[in-house]
Amino acid sequence: MRTLPAENSTMELQQLDLDTAPGRAERAKWLLSSPNPPSPWHELTSSIRETVLPKEREKQPRTKGHILFLQGLFPILKWGRSYNGAKFKKDLMAGLTLASLCIPQSIGYANLAKLEPQYGLYTSVVPPLIYALMGSSREIAIGPVAVVSLLLSAMIQKVVDPSVDPVAYTSLVFTVTFFTGAFQAVFGIFRLGFLVDFLSHAAIVGFMGGAAIVIGLQQLKGLLGISNFTTKTDVVSVMEAVLKALHHSWYPLNFVLGCSFLIFILITRFVGTRNKKLFWLPAMAPLFSVILSTLIVYLTKADKHGIKIVKHFKGGINPSSVHQLKFGGPHVGEAAKFGLICALIALTEAIAVGRSFASIKGYQLDGNKEMVAMGFMNIVGSLTSCYAATGSFSRTAVNFSAGCETVVSNIVMAITVLVSLLLFTRLLYYTPFAILASIILSALPGLIDLNGAYNIWKVDKLDFIVCLSAFFGVLFGSVEIGLLIAVAISFAKIIVVSIKPSTQVLGRLPGTDTFCDILQYPVAAQIPGILIVSISSGTLCFANATFIKERILRRVFDENETQENTKGGVRVLVLDMSNVMNIDTSGIRSLEELHKKMISRGTELAMASPRWQVINKLKTAKFVDKIGAGWVYFNIPDAVDYCLRFKINVLDNC
Repeated sequence: MRTLPAENSTMELQQLDLDTAPGRAERAKWLLSSPNPPSPWHELTSSIRETVLPKEREKQPRTKGHILFLQGLFPILKWGRSYNGAKFKKDLMAGLTLASLCIPQSIGYANLAKLEPQYGLYTSVVPPLIYALMGSSREIAIGPVAVVSLLLSAMIQKVVDPSVDPVAYTSLVFTVTFFTGAFQAVFGIFRLGFLVDFLSHAAIVGFMGGAAIVIGLQQLKGLLGISNFTTKTDVVSVMEAVLKALHHSWYPLNFVLGCSFLIFILITRFVGTRNKKLFWLPAMAPLFSVILSTLIVYLTKADKHGIKIVKHFKGGINPSSVHQLKFGGPHVGEAAKFGLICALIALTEAIAVGRSFASIKGYQLDGNKEMVAMGFMNIVGSLTSCYAATGSFSRTAVNFSAGCETVVSNIVMAITVLVSLLLFTRLLYYTPFAILASIILSALPGLIDLNGAYNIWKVDKLDFIVCLSAFFGVLFGSVEIGLLIAVAISFAKIIVVSIKPSTQVLGRLPGTDTFCDILQYPVAAQIPGILIVSISSGTLCFANATFIKERILRRVFDENETQENTKGGVRVLVLDMSNVMNIDTSGIRSLEELHKKMISRGTELAMASPRWQVINKLKTAKFVDKIGAGWVYFNIPDAVDYCLRFKINVLDNC
């Protein structure tokens, strides 16, 4: 370890302004006399106020404050005043383009969720309208998505079989949707958005990739025209079901029809990506495929030759589903659990999509307000025959490419879907399931992020293990198992990091008052007689307090061995507490034990830069009185300067 001779160190410090001692004492006084930090209840109420109320409201008269409150809750009231015809033209074209993609996708996703086709279209009417009033993203397209649809069918059909009791299954879907919205709203109101971060980026990449493959395998039922298919989602069960069906009854015409239009959709997407002016081509291709395939089946009577078709398709305005919500049945516990899982997955996808496109346009989204908007739209949706909706990446990309200006494009899309429900549902009677399967299959490549997985591998191998665990958990287990494994490994990673945080020995860069890690910056020199140790942990708590104490004691012991030829070895141990945001009673007890150990070795314990919560708890626990207020410093330079000027000389004379 690098050290400066004591004479050189003292000479450099003497060049500093000798009048800084009063300033140093004043800074230490500011630190020790700081007021008590806000209570947890005050922080909770403040966070709710920040989410629901605009910051400007407190400075305004009551009448003006009410207006600002409504504008904060319904952003459309604020930006709607500057809305004009030029923006509406762009939103109208974007909304119509969006509807052309949304209608066939919504029908397909309803089929994936084991629901009747109209429920997918219902979900593309009410939630987008509610979000248009309460949401702040300009580009995001709201509606059913593949992953949430798979989640619902995979979880709920274990409780209620949709083929045996479709009414009870549909009621449970609406109940889960209600809980999904309730959890999302609570997350937003109480500013609990950090819960979504427990699903790390690596976990989401792996989960989405596994879910995409599972969804693709599920579409083999429609693509091959299989009547009896497994309700399980793991790859082994699905492949077994496919192999059994191939030996008995399947209809090759479904496969030919589905693959033909799948190739057509993929070709249009390739053309659209090569020529940005033709963005509308891949957006229109799914609707064109539905219309053309339906016409082919109707004219050729292909349904008589094995082509599986939708048949019954109920239209009309969204009916009320209030009476179908079951809060007192035997499955309400499972419904709440499923709702929590769907809430987390839906929020993760929606916020990621919204923020991605907001960054392109140069504005920021408030994640908590987005959660409130998502929550209320799903609560209202559950009352109007809709299942869980969120932001779709593929449709948002189409909306953005079509030149949308505001969420009015969502309103246009919802109205277009509603008109289709009122007028055109009878025309979809002959729509083949193979086409719906091909539309869903065409959207799956966007869920598989190979580049993201490769970057995770390059940057963090442990994160890559999380990614693979989520991927294989979904693929060979179930959706819940994949999520559980990913979250469990992510938590394990957090626990390992928090239990075994690092400690660094700090040295001073020559000619400066900057102190940094001597291993990272070899030019940094230690101060003779003073050992400065930085604790790299956000909290000093029961999980890591003993480990940190032992690491610090080992540092002191090693330093004493290194400086055994110098006068007295380590005389002062300075703890850099700037990274420690909080401390509990176990952490305080460990500091007390550390202080006793240091005193027994003839070494004083000092602290520098303790944060607000930390210094308040140390004062309350009387720890500051035990070590003495003179050993608590505003920053590291103050601690080193004062120890060299006064403290070490006093200790040497003792």
